Amino acid sequence: MCHQGLIEILLDAKKIVALTGAGISAESGIPTFRGSGGLWEGYPVEKVATVEGFERDPELVWRFYDEMRINIARAEPNEAHMVLAKMENHYDLWVITQNIDGLHTRAGSRNVIELHGNIWRTKCTECGRVDYNYDVPLREIPPKCGKCGGLLRPDVVWFGEPVYDADKAYKLSEECDVMFVIGTSAQVYPAAYLPRVAWSHGAKIVEINLEKTPVSRYADFVIRKPATVAMREIYQGLLGAFQGE
Repeated sequence: MCHQGLIEILLDAKKIVALTGAGISAESGIPTFRGSGGLWEGYPVEKVATVEGFERDPELVWRFYDEMRINIARAEPNEAHMVLAKMENHYDLWVITQNIDGLHTRAGSRNVIELHGNIWRTKCTECGRVDYNYDVPLREIPPKCGKCGGLLRPDVVWFGEPVYDADKAYKLSEECDVMFVIGTSAQVYPAAYLPRVAWSHGAKIVEINLEKTPVSRYADFVIRKPATVAMREIYQGLLGAFQGE
């Protein structure tokens, strides 16, 4: 059986957490931020991913995010996203993602924590109203609030801002039996703490990444394959084990 040792552990698991990063969406055609072709290329971070940059030039920031939204709109959830969604049928499974693309939800996952927000949401800088906006391209740059007319900002976490639902993410990491760490460099905090938190509370750590990361040093299973391939193999192994029970 492929990944037999891991399959045996998964058969006994009750609660699973998957921490995902840009690598899981790269196979859907969304460039990673750290790659040479990353979406940040040509855009100084301080101009498009800080409150100060937004206050200085909201039109520039929104043009950047409009371009990003256009790219993401072309992408579809891949098999790794789909497998995680299907695994909710067998486990108490939560996805904690650093991605803002919304692909986990589109794949069917219901239990999703988006640490860095969601590019399809807007937040009013005046009244605080949060809405989803799927216009591609945006009809107005910069967009205005339909309630109060205030300036909207992308509901994403910029540098210097706290991530969303950190307390819940830590609690889930403490409680899980297995944590998948998929496609993340494990260098962006506080998300990078979560695998260590899970490991310190007795969880088995499964890293799926083409490259070595800080998690590799203590992971119980390290799989150097694309996320789609690894998750397909794991799910096929699980289905075979379930059918053999």
